[in-house]
Amino acid sequence: MQVRPLQDRVLVERLEEETKTAGGIIIPDNNKEKPAQGKIVAVGQGTMLENGDYRALLVKEGDTVLFGKYAGTEVKVEGKEMLIMRQDDLLGIMQ
Repeated sequence: MQVRPLQDRVLVERLEEETKTAGGIIIPDNNKEKPAQGKIVAVGQGTMLENGDYRALLVKEGDTVLFGKYAGTEVKVEGKEMLIMRQDDLLGIMQ
């Protein structure tokens, strides 16, 4: 099953955070937060303008992005937990 987001929405797969800090301290599972970093899996066609044309999104499939802690709506696609969110909910693209 494939999902194609509508309009200015994107489908994001969360990336796993490191379980170890830079200093070598292991973070226990109960203290870990959901990562606010993910990979774009699919994008919609863009924002619809008043004249009926679409303005393309700034992100594309494969981009690694940052997003807010409570951004998006959680969905399950082929057993994987993913997020659908608007492009406006994205905070930045990782270079």
